[in-house]
Amino acid sequence: MDDPDPFVQKSVNNRFVELGENVVPLLDQYRIDLKNGVERDRVNELIHTLTFDGLQADFIDALEQGVKNRKDLESIIFLLSRFVNPTIDTKHYTKKLDHFAEMVAPGIRYKLDEKRKAKQLFKFIFEDLNFRGDQNDYHNPENCFLHQVIDRRVGLPISLSMVAMFVAQRLDLPVFGVNMPIHFMLTYIGDREEYLIDPYDNGAVVTYDQCYFFLKKNNIEPKPEYFQVASDMDILIRTLRNLIHSYERKEQLEKIEDLKQLLSTIELYD
Repeated sequence: MDDPDPFVQKSVNNRFVELGENVVPLLDQYRIDLKNGVERDRVNELIHTLTFDGLQADFIDALEQGVKNRKDLESIIFLLSRFVNPTIDTKHYTKKLDHFAEMVAPGIRYKLDEKRKAKQLFKFIFEDLNFRGDQNDYHNPENCFLHQVIDRRVGLPISLSMVAMFVAQRLDLPVFGVNMPIHFMLTYIGDREEYLIDPYDNGAVVTYDQCYFFLKKNNIEPKPEYFQVASDMDILIRTLRNLIHSYERKEQLEKIEDLKQLLSTIELYD
């Protein structure tokens, strides 16, 4: 595969395509040992070509079964991780979220005030675990794929929110996403009180007035629906759109078209 002759490279690629997904573990191991970035990118593209049809089929199966709750959303979001890492062990990351919940559980178990429980959760995620917004490379696709966000502790507002929501779900805390334009938010909705949290600002509590000002500053007229709880499908769609935007900035046309295929599939089930 490292032959500089384009004809040889094309012939080798065609042969791998004929062999199909069975050669992916071999290519994956070969990729790990590569030191040349150009060669590694070429192998990555080949692996993507070989595995996308399988990912798309599993994505459609997941949509057919329905994204009806937080657990379904978590599963399909981790399924998307195969887009960038086809051989990923997604159970490893599910267990990481389990572990996060187990770590914080003793600190909130005996606090009867639900609001204080939620605040302790946000402190744990955004201070103790140091999940934070990417201030240096906002549009990096790694900020969108949940497994990479968990590994790097850096992400976009929506991916950081999902970490908080998925841990909160394990603890039965009423923490939800808010699909506000430009900037995805979190909300805590208790029996007596609700408030907004900015996942990109270390879990800081923000007011609706601050959000209105932010939207107006960005030439968006605030509307009540912008502050409603986001559905699971809303979150999935926005995640895909963020990925498309990230790859557009990198001009990776094949990945853009593949992601658009996944996005268009959702419209059949939404």
